[in-house]
Amino acid sequence: MNFRQYGHLLRVPALRKLLLVAMLARIPHSASAVVLTLHVVNTLGLGYAAAGGVGAAVTVGIAFGGPWRGRLVDIKGLRRAMVPSIIGEVTVWTVAPFLNYQLLLIAAIIGGALAVPIFSVVRQALGVMVSTKHRRTAYALDSIGAELTFMIGPAAGVALATVNTVAAMIIIGAASSLAGLLLFWFNPPTRSGQPGSYQGDVEDALESFEELAPNEAASSTSSTGTSPLSRLSGRLRGQLSWITIAVLAVLAASVGVGMTLTGTDVGIVAVLREHDQQSQIGIVFIFWCAASIVGGLIYGSLHRKVNPLWLLAVMALLTVPMGFATETWALALLSIPAGLLCAPVLSASSEWVANLVPEARRGEAMGWYGSAITLGSAIGAPLAGAAIDAVGPWGGFAAVGVISTLLAVVGLSAQWLRRRRGSVEAY
Repeated sequence: MNFRQYGHLLRVPALRKLLLVAMLARIPHSASAVVLTLHVVNTLGLGYAAAGGVGAAVTVGIAFGGPWRGRLVDIKGLRRAMVPSIIGEVTVWTVAPFLNYQLLLIAAIIGGALAVPIFSVVRQALGVMVSTKHRRTAYALDSIGAELTFMIGPAAGVALATVNTVAAMIIIGAASSLAGLLLFWFNPPTRSGQPGSYQGDVEDALESFEELAPNEAASSTSSTGTSPLSRLSGRLRGQLSWITIAVLAVLAASVGVGMTLTGTDVGIVAVLREHDQQSQIGIVFIFWCAASIVGGLIYGSLHRKVNPLWLLAVMALLTVPMGFATETWALALLSIPAGLLCAPVLSASSEWVANLVPEARRGEAMGWYGSAITLGSAIGAPLAGAAIDAVGPWGGFAAVGVISTLLAVVGLSAQWLRRRRGSVEAY
């Protein structure tokens, strides 16, 4: 381990600014979930199931919007890709508080699709602002910043929503739009060779682009003179050439991460509510997030990369024992082992996507990566909820832990079979 790498990166002014902008930009997004829930329950007078429906609608919008926004960054550049979010965030969330539930669901999908793509943009920018050997540390710093934001955002959302949920939603929309303006103003590089990028990686990035470009050119020229369907097929193969078994395995791991984290959220609430200690939820979240920060610091200082599928498998298995807790402090202590791996698995999966995908397609890939986590989050909460209703609070932790472990095992098996087939063909 080498903790001096953090000092090396934090001495770069542009990198410090990006990490700070990322933290500030994530606060309104991390507060929005609790604000929406309280608006549906308190202001509209509906149940938690209805509130979950709005949250799911936002998630669906984000899942569909992520890849499209990432592709737009690749083609048009960051600033032009930010314009729809800057306008859309403030517009949607200023109108949404005055809608009935049915229209609110539609607004939530639109708002999710137009959400500022903070996660994917920041990860894409970090991928070109630092050298390849420092990506692990840079992604760990960003994950640590995200954990700090997660400590601040929900508490701020509760404080705002307690006063007035309509005003809180409008403030969230304005703050999210301001987050887009911050990214627009800072305009971090998303391609090697742009101002602020790490120039030492330019030649490697160009080689990656040149490896991709001939494939697309070949698919276009080979289909010349053939039917429109053949030309379309060739074009699609060129566009999707970055999708490999290795990339799909990482995306599967990302689904498992989102599933485990949101399932754990629901499980924590269920355990403490069953034992009439729900007022102490904050204690557990502090232990859980603090453990993630420590784990992120350790992982970012390592010299060797770790397969995110292994990290997911261990984190998922360590999540299951949290269901055995019967009071706040036991749950807080049991959250530490799994928490230690939260930031590392997010950092590792980002690093693997950046290394596996050519730079010309990295924005789109990061968009799919964010959508995979979002999809897992959308699955995790209802999955844990169903298990809790069926067998009790421990079932939520067991359900997401076991299924995420199986996802990791399937991904590792696919990687092993791919390596073995490569070895046999080489032999």
